[in-house]
Amino acid sequence: MLKLGEIVVIQQLKKEGLSISAIAERTGLDRKTVRKYLARDLDAPAYGPRAPRPTCLDEYKDYIAHRLKKYPRLRSTRLLREIRDLGYTGGYTTVKSYVHGIRILESSGWEHRFETPPGRQAQVDFARFVVRFRSTPDREQIVWLFSMVLGHSRYLFCRFVLRQDLPAVIRCHIEAFEVLGGVPEEILYDRMKTAVIGEGDDGHIIYNRQLLDLASHYGFMPKACAAYRAKTKGKVERPFSYIRDDFFLGEDFEDLADMNAKLDGWLQTVANARCHGTTRRIVREAFLDERPSLGAMPSLPYQAVLRAERRVTRDGMVSIDGNQYSVPDSTHRRLVEVQVTCDQVQVLDHGQLVAVHPVLPGRGQSRVATGHRRYPPPGNAKIERESDREQALSVPCAPVARRDLLVYDQIAQGLAGDIGGQS
Repeated sequence: MLKLGEIVVIQQLKKEGLSISAIAERTGLDRKTVRKYLARDLDAPAYGPRAPRPTCLDEYKDYIAHRLKKYPRLRSTRLLREIRDLGYTGGYTTVKSYVHGIRILESSGWEHRFETPPGRQAQVDFARFVVRFRSTPDREQIVWLFSMVLGHSRYLFCRFVLRQDLPAVIRCHIEAFEVLGGVPEEILYDRMKTAVIGEGDDGHIIYNRQLLDLASHYGFMPKACAAYRAKTKGKVERPFSYIRDDFFLGEDFEDLADMNAKLDGWLQTVANARCHGTTRRIVREAFLDERPSLGAMPSLPYQAVLRAERRVTRDGMVSIDGNQYSVPDSTHRRLVEVQVTCDQVQVLDHGQLVAVHPVLPGRGQSRVATGHRRYPPPGNAKIERESDREQALSVPCAPVARRDLLVYDQIAQGLAGDIGGQS
């Protein structure tokens, strides 16, 4: 007696136009057997869907659906960590399959992927995030995520900053190189203004001079991606959505420092500890293999100095990048030289250093250094200073002489007589 699968094969061959003899030769059956089962005219069985079997994920499906409804782009790895905290003991594949089934996937065309050898290239870019810190719950804050990813191992360095300006770019580069323990041969940039100024008549890229100084000090070659071809920088573009979906969504932060502290923990325990979907390697392990191929760190620290002239305001302040810094009351020049490094603002009067301040983050802030104010600010001062008021209260006043009350009576009578004589 033939099995059902063999019967289905016989019927399919008959539908394809083969004769009984040809079917018998193809299947190795006797012609009488083939004729007998074809005469029965059996239909291939139709299988219905199986009833779903209970799994250990069932009690967490409502939670996953609720989280995906609120944050549709949350990743399966993030959801796995969350439900494990709730008691889930199953595996990742079960979670991934369930999330895949309830999420609408966007299709995309095929793209050619370019891989780079160890130590050859890193990619840098910024992404915009909007956050509401717990310290300022009534105000939304725009922050920028600086990201540098090594092209070979996909090792990530990231830092949130308040501004996408040149000092922030330089500070982030320096910190990234220190974390990586080396420097890649080239760094690929999008055409952001802090890296690329423009393009010459001959088509050559004009880079920011300060970026070129940084590149010369650390020994890497800046490279701009082709115009309108941001996908050539895909290795750093893709992590932005990964960071947004797996780290940022659903989290809350006290302030920028807390945000970066949590980001560092996530990078160490999640992003750089995962098996990368493209390389199929643990990112941290691949980085350890790539690290010897990175260029050596320079022996001396990089000290970039941005020089500018600034006018001192009537209340003794100079404005740098949207923030105000004090100069001493003894500074009489209206025009002073300002030198800005990665972490300091220095003010010089006739070549003499008169003020040093740490760089203030963001905009709209002011700082009055200790000892810069001997007297209270004038009535038309634009900035109110708590430190100035405290210093003013501590300034000793001249003592008032104590006189007999008869003296004041005589003065009052004299003033009254002068007024009467004038009338």
